Amino acid sequence: MLKMGSQHLFATLCVSLLLTTAASAKSIPASAYTEPTIGMEFVAIPGGAFTMGTNEQHTAQPVHTVTVKPFLIGRYEVTFEQYAKFCSSTGRPIPADMGWGTGNRPVINVTWNEAVAFTEWLSIKSGKRMRLPTESEWEYAARAGASTHFPWGNEIGTDNANCKGCSSKEDVRMTVPVGSYAPNDFGLYDVVGNVYEWCLDAQHTTYEGAPIDGSAWLIGGDENQRISRSGSWLQPPVEAQLATRCWETMDRVSEELGFRVLMEQ
Repeated sequence: MLKMGSQHLFATLCVSLLLTTAASAKSIPASAYTEPTIGMEFVAIPGGAFTMGTNEQHTAQPVHTVTVKPFLIGRYEVTFEQYAKFCSSTGRPIPADMGWGTGNRPVINVTWNEAVAFTEWLSIKSGKRMRLPTESEWEYAARAGASTHFPWGNEIGTDNANCKGCSSKEDVRMTVPVGSYAPNDFGLYDVVGNVYEWCLDAQHTTYEGAPIDGSAWLIGGDENQRISRSGSWLQPPVEAQLATRCWETMDRVSEELGFRVLMEQ
């Protein structure tokens, strides 16, 4: 049996350990709104300015400062379970899951127009204004104040995201359920890897003439192709860097493509 002095010391050490653990644990921002129709969680993103682009990639130049207004965005990528409710309501077929499973995995094989239709349907159901994020809104939310290649630093590390060569074990080689890895400082999950996420903007091969107010860039670009961000389970880390830009034809369906929903304030 411990003596009283030893008991006091043991209790003190336990409390100290608990406080240290609590302080080191990442505090995840609470959801600002949960949409009742499909249970989609939204996180409030404060307005502000950030440096967009990188000198390391031609398509992400010139580097420029963008100021965005406050908005809310989905904590997770849209899941099969959520998208299935849209399909049931509108008489659409559920996209192929490639045999990987549905439920809490991100929906895939969705065209840009289908993603937009989903946001329009959710706007009617919720009475809120839902849409895809602009490219600058997406990068601002994904960075959450970070100026590095990834939310946690310049190196991908191991077991931080679902992408090619990003695991300490054998690559998963398919999507994983949303929220399988740690979130960024805004509380958003899977902004690196898992699936590419559709954005509103038309394709422009560089940032020459890009808007600096956070709006969608449509004029002067190829409107048949739309921006996608975040990389995927199939692609290497460079494709998942926060500044990396990709684009796809609007009607493309792919096991690498999904989306995330923005809600305007």
